[in-house]
Order: sequence, then structure tokens, then C-alpha cells
Amino acid sequence: MSDSPGADAAPSALPPEFHDIAKRVNNWGRWGSNDEIGTLNLVTDEVVREAAATVRSGRRVPLALPLKEDGVQTGMIPGRVNPLHTMVQINQQIFGPGTVATSDDAVTMGLQTATHWDALTHVSHSGKIYNGRPADSITAHAGARHSGIDKVPYVVSRGVLLDVARAKGLDRLPGDHAVTPEELDEAAEFGGVTVRAGDIVLVRTGQLQVYLAGDKHAYAYPSPGLSLRTPEWFHAHDVAAVANDTLTFEIFPPEIENLWLPVHALDLVEMGMLQGQNWDLEKLSTACAEESRYAFLLSAMPEPFIGGTGTPVAPVAVL
Repeated sequence: MSDSPGADAAPSALPPEFHDIAKRVNNWGRWGSNDEIGTLNLVTDEVVREAAATVRSGRRVPLALPLKEDGVQTGMIPGRVNPLHTMVQINQQIFGPGTVATSDDAVTMGLQTATHWDALTHVSHSGKIYNGRPADSITAHAGARHSGIDKVPYVVSRGVLLDVARAKGLDRLPGDHAVTPEELDEAAEFGGVTVRAGDIVLVRTGQLQVYLAGDKHAYAYPSPGLSLRTPEWFHAHDVAAVANDTLTFEIFPPEIENLWLPVHALDLVEMGMLQGQNWDLEKLSTACAEESRYAFLLSAMPEPFIGGTGTPVAPVAVL
């Protein structure tokens, strides 16, 4: 397996600046040629012990959006449907009259519908996925053979909230705002935290307020988000995973015309770093401000869908 993102790759229309960044953040081969979990390798036993030591008040803050039929998705992405919830049994006495009755339900939904993790296979570029494997290893019947969300055994570590909006004295960032590395540093200084290896970083823009106010179309577009420069910041800090409070994760429309989802490609394909979207960071922003600390124990366990390129998640921050 090649340790270079450019080797044996299909011809690419991606611009030179993208490939330059890709070379600087590339982690292919860092944890061996068979690795399928990327930067989650940075979450060691020691990291988790230190994460547990951040718990002081025991205050628990849920970070997931409710799963509902009129959810975040607008139809912009084909097939990514909001949850369709159906009752398949209602108080049915399946063992005969007078026995205990049961109610069951079923749901159909896109795995990236609401609050979720993107698996490392969620995007590809130049015919490759993380660690240099071919993109065509993702198939219609088997899903992702390598680096599917089922390969992630757990996501528990120290969480750090970088509240970019609050650090700027804003309720939320403007829709055309690209969050820069310098602003991540400012938010860390504002929160009195130092981002360290194995941390899960949560970046708050305040954009979710638009959805919570009832306008999911304005929530989706235009949207603030992470800039093309931020993957190098995450790589330099050895961050294990990143999530934020927007639909698209990165700024949308993109900074460079017609360069769609470059941050996805750098994070997931080159770095092998899980990223999450549609995380509700509003209550966490309030809690961190009230307790004057921005680090906590974070549990964000993936649902182990075999071959899945993403998963719904119900994260909880424990302060």
C-alpha cells in the first residue's frame, strides 16, 4: 500500500492547493497498512483516564437532535431521508388473550440524517479512501468493506468545546463565515483549554439556532463552517475527531468556487479523522460558560452498522 496520496491515484480536477494541504495532513500508513480507524488510534487508555478526571459536577448535557420526520434534511441530498417512523405492533397480545401486550416500531432513515458521525468512507477523492484503499471497495451490497463505521469500537475521550461564536461575543457566526485556525486558537484561549492529542473537538458556530427556530432551509444554506485551512490545525494538534453544529460541517457555499467538500476529503480521506454534523451545542455552550470550563468527558458511541458510511449518534458531555 502506498503511503502517498498522489501515488497510483486517478487523474484529479482538485486544485494544487488542495493537494498541497493533503500531503501535509496525510496519515496513510501512520498506524500500519491495515489500519481502519485513523486518528481514533490517538485515544489511548491514558487519554481516557485523563478524560474521566475532568468530571467534577457530574452535569450531563445531551448533544443530539430529536429524530423526527420533519427533521434537518431538506431533500438537497438524494436519499438522505428524515426518519420515517412506523408502528408495527400496538398493544398486541402475541402469546394469546390476557398475556402481556407489546408495542413495536420500525424506522427508515438516512444514517447521516440528524446528529451523526461520518465514517472515513463517507467521501473519497481521486479514486481513494483512507489509507490508500480503492474507493470501489465500497459496494452496493456490502457497503464499506474497509473503514466502515462498524470498525469503530468506541468513541469516548476528552471533549473540548471551541465556542468560536461566544469567543467573538456573538450568538452565531454569519452565514458566510469560514472558521480559521486562528479563531480556533482564540476559542481555546477564551475557554482556557489546551487542545491535546486524543481530544474530540466540538466547534460551535451557533448556526443550529436557525434550525431550532424553525427554518431548516436557512440552516442549510448559506452556512458558516470550517475553512480549508483547519485540517492542518487538527493534524498539528493530533485531534481524534471533530464535530460541529452545522449541516455541511465546512463553510457552504465553499471558499473556492466549485471546490465542493474539500474539508471532508482532507479530514476523512487524508487524515482518517471522524467528523460529525448537526450536533446541538447550545446547551453545552451555556453549561461550559456557567461552569467556566470547556473540557469534559464525552461519550459519542457509534451504532455499529456493518459497512455503514455513517451513523446516527446521541452524544453526551459529562462535566
